[in-house]
Amino acid sequence: MDVVELRDFYASRLGLASRRLIAHRLRRRWSSLGGATVMGLGFATPNLESWSTEAARSFGFMMARQGVIHWPPEGDSATALVDEFDLPLLESTVDFALVIHGLELTDNPEEMLQEVWRVMAPQGRLMLIVPNRRGMWARFDSTPFGYGQPFSRPQLGKLLKEARFTAVAWSQALFMPPFEKSMLLTSAPAWERLGSWLSPAFSGVIIVEAVVHRLVFNKIAT
Repeated sequence: MDVVELRDFYASRLGLASRRLIAHRLRRRWSSLGGATVMGLGFATPNLESWSTEAARSFGFMMARQGVIHWPPEGDSATALVDEFDLPLLESTVDFALVIHGLELTDNPEEMLQEVWRVMAPQGRLMLIVPNRRGMWARFDSTPFGYGQPFSRPQLGKLLKEARFTAVAWSQALFMPPFEKSMLLTSAPAWERLGSWLSPAFSGVIIVEAVVHRLVFNKIAT
């Protein structure tokens, strides 16, 4: 999907419901980002909005294959079209990074994560949201989560470790079927509670929070 299709999905009833369900999980981990520099990568702007007023700086990088749109709707744009392997930032400048509709669409997930690691501050935190290869949402192309390469939890853990991140928390979201039916949308919170309890391995998306693993060498006086 390009950015216009992504924008239209998040304006639909199913998109709004999925955004709320994911945002609930994100807020449980990142309740306040006051004073932080927050980077979104992929199509993260719908989820960045809740932090845009409290973060010192927040911006969205959109991958070249998707295109870019203006965000926020009013004022100067805080988005840019980028090469995910060569982000236009200095090293150690980002405190929090949110990647959604990104990792599953890149040609080289490990190289992409290594580039994210480069721009993140020591002890910076990364939140990845990716389609679950065992979930229903990855099997239908009616939503953005049906595109690209879905992942399993072991695959994500290996990628993060190779890119020098340490996973610190795992969660899941989107247990309801990916259909825009009024009955499903109104019962979405109940689907989440039931799915989290009965079948967490079959969520629509996997959410993992990771912290930068960066070795620091202190100079020893002689």
